[in-house]
Amino acid sequence: MFALPRVLAASLFLAALAALAALPTNSSLADGPKDNLVDGVRPVPPVGNDIPAEDLAEIKKGLAELQQLIKDIGKHELLPDVLIYEKAVRWALEYKEIFDGKGAKPATNVKKALVAGLERAKAMKDGKTPWATQTGGVLRGYKSKIDGSVQPYWMIVPKEYDFAAKTKHRLDFWWHGRYENTVEAGFMANSPGNGSGIIPAPGALILHPFGRFSNANKFAGEIDTFECLEHAKKHYRIDESRLVARGFSMGGAACWQYGAHFPSLWAACAPGAGFSETPEFLKVFQNEKLEPTWYEKKLWHMYNASDTALNFFNLPTVAYSGEIDNQKQAADVMAREFKKVGLELKHIIGPKTGHSYEKDAKVEVNKLIDAIVDKGKPAMPAEIKFVTYTTRYNRCGWVVVNGLEKHWEPATVTGTFADRKINLTTKNVTALRLYLMTGRRVDAGNAPESITIDGQAVQLGNVARKVGGKWEGDLRKAIVIDGQAVPVGDGLVKGHGIQGPIDDAFMDSFVMVKPTGKPMNAKVGEWAEKEMKHATAHWQKQFRGDAPVKADTEIKDEDIKNNNLILWGDPSSNAVLAKIADKLPIKWTDKGVVVGKETYEAGTHVPVLIYPNPLNPAKYVVINSGFTFREYDYLNNARQVSKLPDYAVIDTTTPPNSRYPGKVVRAGFFGEKWELLEGDGK
Repeated sequence: MFALPRVLAASLFLAALAALAALPTNSSLADGPKDNLVDGVRPVPPVGNDIPAEDLAEIKKGLAELQQLIKDIGKHELLPDVLIYEKAVRWALEYKEIFDGKGAKPATNVKKALVAGLERAKAMKDGKTPWATQTGGVLRGYKSKIDGSVQPYWMIVPKEYDFAAKTKHRLDFWWHGRYENTVEAGFMANSPGNGSGIIPAPGALILHPFGRFSNANKFAGEIDTFECLEHAKKHYRIDESRLVARGFSMGGAACWQYGAHFPSLWAACAPGAGFSETPEFLKVFQNEKLEPTWYEKKLWHMYNASDTALNFFNLPTVAYSGEIDNQKQAADVMAREFKKVGLELKHIIGPKTGHSYEKDAKVEVNKLIDAIVDKGKPAMPAEIKFVTYTTRYNRCGWVVVNGLEKHWEPATVTGTFADRKINLTTKNVTALRLYLMTGRRVDAGNAPESITIDGQAVQLGNVARKVGGKWEGDLRKAIVIDGQAVPVGDGLVKGHGIQGPIDDAFMDSFVMVKPTGKPMNAKVGEWAEKEMKHATAHWQKQFRGDAPVKADTEIKDEDIKNNNLILWGDPSSNAVLAKIADKLPIKWTDKGVVVGKETYEAGTHVPVLIYPNPLNPAKYVVINSGFTFREYDYLNNARQVSKLPDYAVIDTTTPPNSRYPGKVVRAGFFGEKWELLEGDGK
């Protein structure tokens, strides 16, 4: 069933990659039956190794030297390329995250990272940055917009790459699998080479995101890929028409979700193993009995690629599975869902193979992907088919969905652009933006002469909205979120980057706002204090950054302008919350928490919610919540999805556990104008 291996023009490139991934041999994986128990959940990442005192002293001495060199360097454009090493070593000591494989010398990876960091820092202090023009495996770093942390990624630069030339190069992303004890030092100590499923195409760059650890590239881990790409574009010549999505195991899951969410970004998609949705995978792979709430079921739509299989109409995809790998389930589910929407999944299966690439199948996958990329991605697709459940994921080709009749229900746009005529059919969509451009200039020769939406002729323009069942041109003011113009509507309206749920606030710049006043109720104040500590500690563990924290009295206009504000406490203890409390749809006073017609006792109940900041509606406020999945969910990446919707009321008399911050007595979604709905939006 497989073609003969092609001649590998990239053999010189392979020879240049001297160090392949040396992942820890004692890496702990999820999926055992104990990982279905809510009590006694094991920590992820695990507690690291104790090391001899002399090794610890050696590392501390080297770290101090590295930190002094960084001070001496001062400001430098490429300083994150050095700071990633300082962070990796410091965190390994501070959080006891030294992980050595069986038989390895103490702190091998940490020491390697320290040596490499010192080498770079000394070179930078001398005015040299040799790695910036190096071929082979090159570790790079960037500063994240989300929390100001530095994050690493590997770039594999082909030997034939000419830094003085102008030719743009294909770029393959390779998302890594799950290794619970491969934190920064382990990721950085050894070049990952090509990625287990890649036979490098001539001249292709390969980018390996760290992805902020083992979160299956979701939430902040999802944004990491785009921050890597933006950083890489500043330093390497990348052909954005030849971006390829690839990965295996947890990285295969990343492939499915990136392909489903951003179908027109990629020239090709090559997921290997992994999972493509939450409920079926957990039943089959984890043997878990699921009892989700109604809102958790709705929230599965966010990362269930199976629910948006239609989007692969726009993205050529070649899936791979080992014949006897139970993660073959991911591609089998997608093949089933492809058929439902009239598509056929190309699924290469490695005979008698478990959780790895079979050699001939690997050749076949690469041959097919290379042929797709060589054919090229159309700059302006003649036809699109797109479905979404949220305006967080709202673009396909030249169509952007800016508004829905109802979030978390399927919203579809199908249509054609031919003979300078646009013809679109929509469902559950209220606002559209059309990007009929090449580069930054309107392609006048390709400009449409007519636009028809749902059989209605619409005035020429690039924005349309649905009013009273009819489409019309929309020239109103807009706010810009993530570089997209979003119409402000008549008052608040859900749109891209301002649609919830709670976890959405942590996909952009945020600040945790600590209360300094006296709480209305001591026990509720104690709960909020503990939950804030939990949120900041677990941001470090799972998303590998220090959550920015400021006191309520320190918040300035600049903070409000540039950040989502995560407000802890109550209107009495938190000065920022006091300013906006009367503008929120859920009221909170010393008499109770009021949600519509219901009032919950103030001394034992806390509201958690997300809402456009009344002081700056282009940003969020979140009340009393960090990201919403917890310790139990760390044990299997398919669980790492939103657990709370736009709002909830928590009974604090039930202590927090590994799943929830207390007893959730009510929860729901706000409406499309951020209003409370009957039935909480069920």
